[in-house]
Amino acid sequence: MPPDIPPVEERAGDGTPGYEGGGAGAEPVAPGPPLVLQPTFPIRTARLLLRPLTAADTDDLLEYRSLPEVCRYVPFLPMDRAAVAQKLEHVWARTEITGEGQGVILGVQVVETGRLVGDVNLFLHSREHRSAEVGWVLSPHHSGHGYATEAAHAILHLAFDDLKVHRVTARVDARNLASIRLAQRLGMRQEALLLQNEWFKGGWSDEIDFALLESEWATQHREPAATP
Repeated sequence: MPPDIPPVEERAGDGTPGYEGGGAGAEPVAPGPPLVLQPTFPIRTARLLLRPLTAADTDDLLEYRSLPEVCRYVPFLPMDRAAVAQKLEHVWARTEITGEGQGVILGVQVVETGRLVGDVNLFLHSREHRSAEVGWVLSPHHSGHGYATEAAHAILHLAFDDLKVHRVTARVDARNLASIRLAQRLGMRQEALLLQNEWFKGGWSDEIDFALLESEWATQHREPAATP
């Protein structure tokens, strides 16, 4: 399921990076530059701005993150103003990735209206394996315009072109048909169907895992995402 960028200790085990220090028995890391992401904001697409969230976004965030139907298939519960403020001060305040176990969450703002209509996130799982995960949340009041596809495509640009990962995954609740279709539109492959793998919000849930490799991105996703 799309991550909500929890603290490192909740997502990255002991936080130990890959084999980088040398010494007897050490293995080399995968080839490539250091995995660091320090974007210049805002990130512009055809119709959107991706940027860090601020306190000024509180009302827009509450518009969709407080809705039970939005929270049904994702890790967080419906949020109130206090919960949003706490996230803005801590987890959502990160604007760069400098090491394993870190992630960023970016607001999705429509240029024409100035409204925040959702958010997308990118989480670096492993430097050794050059792997990351993406997720997305969109306000149902602004669905049907292709905003989620456009924003998620932009976050894949950050993952592959800037962070230089080898592999990106997306974990989706099998009941979340909208997110399944979005992953497919992004050219991600379904790699696994995990039956009853999590006790999630009062019941066993099935999870579909999607993935995209840097080689697949190079051939499938170099052009800007199509807009409706």
